[in-house]
Amino acid sequence: IQYDGSRYRGWQRQQGEKNTIQGRIEQVLSKQMEFPVTIDGAGRTDAGVHAKEQVANFRLNTEKTTQQLQDVLNEYLPEDIRILKVEEAGERFHSRLNATGKVYEYCLCKKGGFDVFGRKYMWQMDKELDVVRMRQAVEKLVGEHDFKGFCTKASRKKSYDITITEDENRIYLTFYGSGFLYNMVRILTGTLVEIGMGERTAESIDEVFAKKERALAGVTAPAKGLTLVRVLYD
Repeated sequence: IQYDGSRYRGWQRQQGEKNTIQGRIEQVLSKQMEFPVTIDGAGRTDAGVHAKEQVANFRLNTEKTTQQLQDVLNEYLPEDIRILKVEEAGERFHSRLNATGKVYEYCLCKKGGFDVFGRKYMWQMDKELDVVRMRQAVEKLVGEHDFKGFCTKASRKKSYDITITEDENRIYLTFYGSGFLYNMVRILTGTLVEIGMGERTAESIDEVFAKKERALAGVTAPAKGLTLVRVLYD
């Protein structure tokens, strides 16, 4: 599933809230099948976050082929939600429980490189970023740590990898991990941006890990720059 999350309240259905990705897909499926159909996603993206390859599963007794299901979904879903593929899965497959990892990407637009058309999908910088300092800070974040200080809910030790690439106008932060905590990627991004701006040191990361206090980490980066790139399976 691919979607532009700009105008949605996130992936997960919410009571009294119709404007979610999961809710929209379930609404179309249920209407076409003429009975309630629920889907399970591989992960819950926040309000405003996008996805290039989200994965979800559902059980259905139907004579429709997978291609017919894909066609009918894309016919009735809004243009900012697209089903890239529908296929039959094993009886025990679960999109979240069987996932071995996820890849997220955060896009930063360098100072002076404002993009009118891409502004909804990146965080515009008003200061120069020192990418060398950011890469040095990343070395402290990769591997297994307790990321409690970099999220807004409970944590446990997990292992992550982060890479930073750039072109003339943009910087891309790519996060690889077996699972991500609430707001974690956006908080890590905000922390790295503050280090790149010289507003904090790379050593401040050590204090966040030691004290496990969210207030010691950086700001929460805007949701619009974050995209779920893909979900990994064996």
